[in-house]
Amino acid sequence: MTLFAPGPDPRPIRRLFIANRGEIAVRILRACRDLGITAIAAYADPDRDAPFARMADEAHALPGTTPAQTYLNAEALIALALKTRADALHPGYGFLSERADFARAVIAAGLIWIGPDPEVIEALGDKIAARRIAQSVGAPLVAGSPGPVATPVEARAFAQTHGLPIAIKAAFGGGGRGLKVARQIEEVEDLFASATREAETAFGRGECFIEQFLDRPRHIEAQVLADRHGTVKVLGTRDCSLQRRNQKLVEEAPAPFLTPAQHDAILTAARAICAHASYSGAGTVEFLLSATGTLSFLEVNTRLQVEHPVTEETTGIDIVAAMIRIAQGARLADATPPTPRGHSIEFRINAEDPARGFLPTPGPITLWQPPSGPGIRVDSGVAEGGQVPGSFDSLMAKLIVTGATRAEALARAARALAEFRIEGVASVLPFHRAVVQDPAFRADTTPFAVHTGWIEADCTARFAPHPRVTAPDATPLLRMAIEIDGKRHELALPPGLLTTQPPSPTAPPPEADPALLCAPVAGTLTLWQVADGATVTAGEVVAVIEAMKMETRIEAPHAGRLTRLAEAGDMLAHGAPLARIT
Repeated sequence: MTLFAPGPDPRPIRRLFIANRGEIAVRILRACRDLGITAIAAYADPDRDAPFARMADEAHALPGTTPAQTYLNAEALIALALKTRADALHPGYGFLSERADFARAVIAAGLIWIGPDPEVIEALGDKIAARRIAQSVGAPLVAGSPGPVATPVEARAFAQTHGLPIAIKAAFGGGGRGLKVARQIEEVEDLFASATREAETAFGRGECFIEQFLDRPRHIEAQVLADRHGTVKVLGTRDCSLQRRNQKLVEEAPAPFLTPAQHDAILTAARAICAHASYSGAGTVEFLLSATGTLSFLEVNTRLQVEHPVTEETTGIDIVAAMIRIAQGARLADATPPTPRGHSIEFRINAEDPARGFLPTPGPITLWQPPSGPGIRVDSGVAEGGQVPGSFDSLMAKLIVTGATRAEALARAARALAEFRIEGVASVLPFHRAVVQDPAFRADTTPFAVHTGWIEADCTARFAPHPRVTAPDATPLLRMAIEIDGKRHELALPPGLLTTQPPSPTAPPPEADPALLCAPVAGTLTLWQVADGATVTAGEVVAVIEAMKMETRIEAPHAGRLTRLAEAGDMLAHGAPLARIT
């Protein structure tokens, strides 16, 4: 299959700046190598020894330890791209990848933006405007608020009018962040406030809208490539229904168990929406499919998706390289959807503990032993001896397994997951090993029963808790100016390198205090839900911690009087005391 029309690309890129980190930074720099482009990386202090920083042709410091200081710092990223004489900038996924103002600033700085035009990001990134576009082209839709909902009281009124469940969604978000599903009227206002906070933290904008939620739906999406000459090509479908906290864990292509009518409706709507919006680059149009067959447009992700490899494996198309070619002005050969070859399943390998509700577990990786063999691909952002920082996303790698059929892919997946060994941090491997054997997912003799809330509602697998680990040190590097041959340079050193302290005797661990409520994950204490000195009941949500861009609700383990031991805004280590409940 020929993807692009013959002829040179009008805007050649020789040096590309990667405004991201982890496995996606590795993926982009590999595409650059294949295209003969110099790949330039920027790294935050906790990523100084990460594989992407070591593998890049050039790697430059982006001082800081938090997303706001580093990969969300648009001004610093653009300044560094210009300083390194980059021709273009690729935003990857997450962070600033769907920010129209960032794309506009990149273009204004004279750089080529690897993605759709800012106006398109604005139109489709605004979930309310995207709904209007979908409606105008006849895409299927459920009822929703006509614009952002201003207050929790308005959110409650929508639920009373249209019924439950409802989805409260960040208007400028994606990736499951800023998305809450309310099933009881009493929780609507709290979940609206939580979605607003999470959206503000993850995307810098807290506006949320509401729509009816299809209960127990599947999550189906279409991968799109579009050039700057008006050609929109839908590459195929994916099923991404296996999710925890509204974030995907397992994805597969093509989406199985669709009727021909459903498949055609998804491809037709995806192409029409992107054509109407004058889309260019790689994008994903997402839908929900209810158990009764109701299909509804969900959103458009105006960026590269985490799960793009399963489409690459089933089409033979390098989507990242295609994005770069399109940004250079290449013309797609045609709009015909390719015929899928085989079946591919992706397993996100996150540093999370399934036994503790998939709590993120930042810390050291003492053993990293990925699988290999026929049909196995591992896109990794970590290495043995490295760290999973608590400041960023919990994704360590992606295991992509491909077979001639879904059954063969499942068999290979079971083998690959059994081979995969990780020690140090917890991982979701125990969950993945269980799910590939679960009849609800396998659908060998029973209907495919997985839906977006299946993990929380229907998964019966139980897992042993992972031993607690120490979170990595987030202390910034010690920086100082030095002069070499009359030229000023900045030297960065680990904080403890210049000091030597005698070893101290190891104290025995203190006995557990049953009255103490401790942080289950390293992160920022966002807010208290109850007053200091209040009487709480067992299971009551008393506080919220933001960790790895997601909110974790802290529940009281037993009834009693709560005395705070930390304040909102505090950065907490794993196991740090939050409160005493007596």
